[in-house]
Amino acid sequence: MNSMLEDVLAREGSAPAFEDSRVDAELEEMLSKMRTNIKIIGLGGGGCNTIGRVYNEGIVGAELYACNTDAQHLLHIASPKKVLLGRRITKGLGAGALPQIGEEAAREAEEELRAIVQGADIVFVTCGLGGGTGTGSCGYVARLAKEMGALTIAVVTLPFRGEGKLRMESAEWGLERLRDAADTVITIPNDKLLDLVPRQSLNLAFKFADEVLMRSIKGLTEIITKPGLVNLDFNDVKTIMKGGGVAMIGLGESQAVGDNRAVEAIEEAINSPLLEVDVSTAHGVLINVTGGNDM
Repeated sequence: MNSMLEDVLAREGSAPAFEDSRVDAELEEMLSKMRTNIKIIGLGGGGCNTIGRVYNEGIVGAELYACNTDAQHLLHIASPKKVLLGRRITKGLGAGALPQIGEEAAREAEEELRAIVQGADIVFVTCGLGGGTGTGSCGYVARLAKEMGALTIAVVTLPFRGEGKLRMESAEWGLERLRDAADTVITIPNDKLLDLVPRQSLNLAFKFADEVLMRSIKGLTEIITKPGLVNLDFNDVKTIMKGGGVAMIGLGESQAVGDNRAVEAIEEAINSPLLEVDVSTAHGVLINVTGGNDM
């Protein structure tokens, strides 16, 4: 067996070049037609912050859109495509922490939002629930995407307790509408994030929440768009996510050296404070493991 392994290692990276440009061009054309059309839409301040982080981090195979009623905030977001919601109703000044205004702003921009969603196979909508624009518009955009035939996945945060009762009530209002509108709603409770970054400032905790949102969306997207040792395609994800209801996400990593790195990362993800349920009761699980060439 050792000699066989040595042969495999010797051949690694030394395969002879083989080119058939005609067949390759045909295959590339076929794959381009089959490519999953993915749109990621950030709504409100929190959602736009996530889009900016995803853009700066880089993502394969998805289009990014930042949508907000606050023109000043939107101006400073790094995003290739932006939509100012509610030009008439808010005049670029924001929704004033009123979800009803956020929803009305999305209705006003329906034509632009339909153009974004048109032809999408998967639409991610993301926001920080509890404010005005994201909370009010997220359910509306999710319903629009689902009605237009896209698999619709919402990835949202719930407010910190310290943000007050009003924001929590607004978040529950928005979450209820999302549950009715999206195929799957992934909730990330900000209070649970404090268990991951104890004794840190609230400002850092907010940035950490944005980072978790970014990694969650990027990870879910690149399961489909980036080839792996064990490939998952759009239909695999659709089987889990279509009509999936409320979902949780766990993140784990290992900096260890040795054979147990992947196991340690998975155990950390399973035991993540973000998972508020017993994973053995789930009706579906999607697992993504990323590592170097020596994994």
